[in-house]
Amino acid sequence: MESFTEDRLVRPAGILGGCLLIGLVVGGWLLGRQIKETRLADRYVTVKGLVERTVKSDSAIWPVSFKETGNELQQVYAKSEEDRAAVLKFFKEQGITDAEISVGQIQVADKQANEYVANNVGGPRYIVQQTVTASSNDVDKIAKAGQKTAQLLQAGIVVIGGYGQGIRYVFNGLNALKPDMITEATKNARASADRFAADSGSEVGSIRSANQGVFSISAADGGSGAPGEEGGGAASSPDASIMKKVRVVATIDYYLVK
Repeated sequence: MESFTEDRLVRPAGILGGCLLIGLVVGGWLLGRQIKETRLADRYVTVKGLVERTVKSDSAIWPVSFKETGNELQQVYAKSEEDRAAVLKFFKEQGITDAEISVGQIQVADKQANEYVANNVGGPRYIVQQTVTASSNDVDKIAKAGQKTAQLLQAGIVVIGGYGQGIRYVFNGLNALKPDMITEATKNARASADRFAADSGSEVGSIRSANQGVFSISAADGGSGAPGEEGGGAASSPDASIMKKVRVVATIDYYLVK
């Protein structure tokens, strides 16, 4: 009877002890694995993949603004209308069609009507300004027209903004380039990671984090405008150049294994 009772007590204790032992072994294994994974998680490399493409602008916008001044409004307006007709004629002579030309509203300033300007200020009373804009997908045609701005000056038209300024070249095809450029940037980043891993005796694992970067468009020639473009604009403006540089930098973190 006594032996039977001891057997009933020892057997559950043995089972419990075995379970505790198995639990300790499994727990130790899981803890070791977690520590190993934590250490591996701390081992990663940050690389960048750069891609640049040189593209040509696909549209050009050229607003030609001009003004006339005087003390007789009707005379000033009549002269401004003559200027407008001369600008329209100039555009058409350069092959720019009616559909590519738009005429803005006439702006009239009266110095005597301006409360912030004293009535005795010298100079003409009225200033009449107009803007005629040429917009075309034929950027070469607009660029060639910009080289002939001197013809307007010779006709006595004062172009606001200075000689040959104002042509803006735009590239609208960025969305079509994005997928291929992102893919190429990612490949370049992976190649950099492989080289780093090889040098450090490691292997590249999965991606830890990724940032595709921001696409930028700048002047391919540094912003000075295409050679011979009188309408190129300021050297610091990317819109002044027909040729553009599209750039993206992808930043990717890769885990390192081994």
